[in-house]
Amino acid sequence: MDEITTVGVDLAKEVIAVCGADRAGRIVFTRVFRRNAFATWAVRLPPCEFGLEACGASHYWARWLAAQGHRPRIMAAEFVKPFRKSQGAKNDRNDAEAVLTAVRQPNMRFVAIKSVEQQAVLAWHCMRQGWIEERTALINRIRGQLGEFGIWVGRSAEVLTRALPRLEQDEALPVLVRRLLRQAHEQLTVLNGRIGSCEAEIKLHAKASQAARRIEAITGVGAITSGAIVATVTDARDFKNGRQFSAWVGLVPKQSSTGGKSRLGKITKRGDTYLRCLLTQGARSTLQVALRRLPDKRSRLEQWIVALFARVGYHRTLVAIANKHARIIWAILAKGEAYDPDAWQRTTAAPSVVSV
Repeated sequence: MDEITTVGVDLAKEVIAVCGADRAGRIVFTRVFRRNAFATWAVRLPPCEFGLEACGASHYWARWLAAQGHRPRIMAAEFVKPFRKSQGAKNDRNDAEAVLTAVRQPNMRFVAIKSVEQQAVLAWHCMRQGWIEERTALINRIRGQLGEFGIWVGRSAEVLTRALPRLEQDEALPVLVRRLLRQAHEQLTVLNGRIGSCEAEIKLHAKASQAARRIEAITGVGAITSGAIVATVTDARDFKNGRQFSAWVGLVPKQSSTGGKSRLGKITKRGDTYLRCLLTQGARSTLQVALRRLPDKRSRLEQWIVALFARVGYHRTLVAIANKHARIIWAILAKGEAYDPDAWQRTTAAPSVVSV
């Protein structure tokens, strides 16, 4: 037991596989524990470096292991996969050994451990997103059922919601269908209330965060986006620059370069899907504001957006704006500075502003 200096852990709901190695890297211990037995074993173990694959429970276990005096390290699953010896024989023990090998790599990149508060805020974001998906599915089901009776109320969810009270009283529909619409309307009202309460809680947290308020100064970035970023990004200084942060969100093009020739493709869509979605949605409003503003009133960023829109079109411009926002957000968080869209107009930028 005293020989173990590094442990690879494969987390699961009911069982946890571990693989321990000594200082030379030789595997000296392999076992599959139940959750409580793993906790008991880890408490008795001398301080070690624990490697964990990023998953739903990894941050909880990382905090728990740190409280026991260990050094937890969380890694992205895509960085662990290449170290699995047999790609065709995936099991808990092989996964734990792969995690052990990965955590010992000198150039491995690790995931920052989230605090309890960060995870609590992200839970509200998760539930909000889930209820939005449930609402969308419910609206689609209602629309499909109405279509079977020859009723079409348009594509907008708001139009359908406003039409439901009238349709519940429409005698052209069978009584059974009208009763069904009444129940669906009640469920839709409940979902809207839950989504609204989630958004209120998220905005309250964002308002209390100084970093989130600084991020909200960017056009197109609201409380939902700023709150999600602050809750997700533990320390922006873990990224070398804004380009790395944007790549982590998945807003940079894929590369297939060789022989000195650079070939770029579509965006990678790696990293946090939720953050990427929020940044892209915010880019829509930023684009609309830039297009509507008079040419002589546009900021330098808005001038760039309008010129890019004319050159590459709508969708690529949205991705480019989201990429730009991600880089600005990194500068705001990593340097603790405020956002000033007019900083470029001054010959000597003040040290407390971020230049676009």
